Amino acid sequence: MKTPLYFFFILYLCFPVSGNAQIDSTALKLQDFQILLKKLEQNRYADSLMKSELQYKYNLLKSNDYLEKNRIQAQFNAIALKDSLRKADMIARANYLRMSAVGYPVTLFSDTLFYIYTKIGASTPKDRAINVTKRIRNIYNNDFFRADSLISSASENTVDIVYGDLIIISISELDGLINNSTKELLAKNYLTIIRNAVIGEKEKNSILKLSLRIGLMILVVAGISLLIWLIKKGHQRTEIYITKKREKWLKNLSYKDYTFLTTDQELKLVYFILKLMKWFFVLILLYLVLPLVFSIFPFTRGWATLLFGLVWSPLKSVFISIWNFLPNLFSILVIYFVMKYVIRFVKYVFSEIESENLKLSGFHPDWAKPTFGIVRFLLYAFMFILIFPYLPGSNSQIFKGVSVFLGILFSLGSSSAIANMVAGLVITYMRPFKIGDRIKIGEITGDVLEKNMLVTRVKTIKNEEITIPNSSVLSGNTINYSSISKNEGLIIHTTVTIGYDIPWKNMHQALIDAALRTEMILKDPEPFVLQTSLDDFYVSYQINAYTKEASRQAIIYSELHKNIQDVCNERGLEILSPHYRAERDGNMPAIPADYLPKDYEAPGFNITIHSKDKI
Repeated sequence: MKTPLYFFFILYLCFPVSGNAQIDSTALKLQDFQILLKKLEQNRYADSLMKSELQYKYNLLKSNDYLEKNRIQAQFNAIALKDSLRKADMIARANYLRMSAVGYPVTLFSDTLFYIYTKIGASTPKDRAINVTKRIRNIYNNDFFRADSLISSASENTVDIVYGDLIIISISELDGLINNSTKELLAKNYLTIIRNAVIGEKEKNSILKLSLRIGLMILVVAGISLLIWLIKKGHQRTEIYITKKREKWLKNLSYKDYTFLTTDQELKLVYFILKLMKWFFVLILLYLVLPLVFSIFPFTRGWATLLFGLVWSPLKSVFISIWNFLPNLFSILVIYFVMKYVIRFVKYVFSEIESENLKLSGFHPDWAKPTFGIVRFLLYAFMFILIFPYLPGSNSQIFKGVSVFLGILFSLGSSSAIANMVAGLVITYMRPFKIGDRIKIGEITGDVLEKNMLVTRVKTIKNEEITIPNSSVLSGNTINYSSISKNEGLIIHTTVTIGYDIPWKNMHQALIDAALRTEMILKDPEPFVLQTSLDDFYVSYQINAYTKEASRQAIIYSELHKNIQDVCNERGLEILSPHYRAERDGNMPAIPADYLPKDYEAPGFNITIHSKDKI
């Protein structure tokens, strides 16, 4: 049989070499053997070429050329004989080397199946023997072992014994030569040995294994039952102990006059938490032990792996995600704490401005609080922009889509709110009023209770609290009665209509005296009267007086009106608005008496009688 050239090189690599004298000697013999193998391969290659040439000549001969055919046949026989002698010599030398080489056993339990003398690649004979032993033990431990799945398969340089996807051993040409066989026959022999050994051991140990598994299952079930019983007993004793200590440990949870939880409610809550803990530990115990129970029998081992994977896989993913997120979490914490102290510093600066300890030209103290709110909002927005890339899932398309969707909803649903916020911001820096001022917005008059970014709350003199959107405040006119009243005074005024027959000087003095009698009206500056119109039947007199109590206008007006009535009555001035008819015969003119001549007499009535009316 033809031996390829590479087997001679493998022969040299596969024999183990150690430090003792015997192995060193064997290594030297293998080197000589390698040289002979190379020569043998060269000779066999030359013989192969010669045989091809002789075969070509033989085919060209005629059928009756017996002498030449016999000569060529004799050459064929000589080449075959020479090849047989060479092979026999190599086998003899291989047998001699095997006697001095060290073999490593392949075993199954205590039985030695065969020995390995050569190496393949970087694997020494010892490594090969250990690995083959482990693989045979693995297929033995396979409870679903099928003998017909153990086969031999020829590859390019070796014959492999495989079980499914597992290569148990690869047998080279050199293995066959050392064992005085071919690699095909040696593989077939090893396959039979391995199959019989595994089948025999399984038949011997099958009943014992089944008994052990049943006993192990009973032990595990008993252990689970004992642990569940202990958990139940621990739960009961804990409840009894807490019930005994309830008066000492449990108190009513209350704040001021409101009780959030009574002692009985707290006890029920504790019982509920204990029950949850009991079932939690029972479920955890069952979940941890069930894979162990399922793994006892071969046909349920897949269930154990599946059951354990259902929880472990997501938990593993969660733990890995948390671990990978830790660097980003540290970055977020650093940004948060830095921004927190920046905001504290900004708050301190604006608090100093509000308390007027720090004065900035053109910046009013009442701007400090709303300005701080704006700056704080911008700083938080900037912080969120910095943190956003570090959030988990921030780069995902779903996260971006949800963000855009929420932004659109916010924009569409908060247009009026944003308009009020902008108006509130404008009103803050316009400073048309402040808290406590008496103002008038449209038809609403009252004192300012609250002013925020969205609305302004006003309390009327009837104790009505009215909420006005800031956009309405900004779009209308606002009258502030208090802003100047504290320094210059607020002018209150009322109008009285009197007939032309009353001298205006008397009326002026009467109104001024009535104003001076009224409390909360200033003596300085003095009240004054304006004649606002000369109507057809009467004169309109408007009394104007100063006060610093802008928020008490209703009382001031009421007192002023009472005093006007009193003064006019005292001085004989009748408060009315007369209507006149243009009939002068027999009527006094509507002119004050001081303006008439002293000898003035009212004209008499003129009567004319026509002749046709005579009797």
